[in-house]
Amino acid sequence: MGITKLIWRFVKIFLIGFIAFTVLWVLFYRFVNPPITWLMIERGFERKAAGKPWKIDKDWKDFDEISVNMKKAALAGEDQSFLEHNGFDFKAIEYAIKMNAHSHKVIGGSTISQQTAKNVFLWQGRSWIRKGFEAYFTMLIEVLWSKKRIMEVYLNVIEMGDGIYGAEAAAQNYFHKPAAKLTKREAAAIAAIFPSPLKRSATNPTKFLRHRRYLIIKNMNRLGPLDF
Repeated sequence: MGITKLIWRFVKIFLIGFIAFTVLWVLFYRFVNPPITWLMIERGFERKAAGKPWKIDKDWKDFDEISVNMKKAALAGEDQSFLEHNGFDFKAIEYAIKMNAHSHKVIGGSTISQQTAKNVFLWQGRSWIRKGFEAYFTMLIEVLWSKKRIMEVYLNVIEMGDGIYGAEAAAQNYFHKPAAKLTKREAAAIAAIFPSPLKRSATNPTKFLRHRRYLIIKNMNRLGPLDF
């Protein structure tokens, strides 16, 4: 067997193995809640390096145990076309590319599906390799999970403060109540700190965040009933 054929054989075996493993991994998390993410671990070590105690505050809640206000706030603030698209909002991506070409502040165009794929299966970063994996896992969860499952996982793993992950932990830390009882204003205040929860406060908002909260509530009112 020639060296070229041998290389291609190993490449094909690797690709088949990679696809099989990742499909099984995604299917597994369709039924089993992800216990931890790379970001949680990374942030934990960052806190230790800064002289702070290790902290991963999270409390998984099923979809129906999270206030519809929190679900609407997430959609209104992050991805209003979530229930219609297949994982990618190309208009938002095109807009982000145009804005980033004329601004030093990077604007993202990621959907909730993309953010979920990134948070659950990948490391942080902006390399093209990582973005490629993000697109791949986004397609997998869109095919193998329901929109309801994607939203459930998203609202349980997303970073919502320093060492705070998921809607329940955020609701308890910021408003001292369960996520099931978040009001429209409280849910909007939490959604307003995305995507910079380490630099923003849900309970002590700046003028910018108060305006963003107002816009999120306005968009929540337009959404109507959620069809999950």
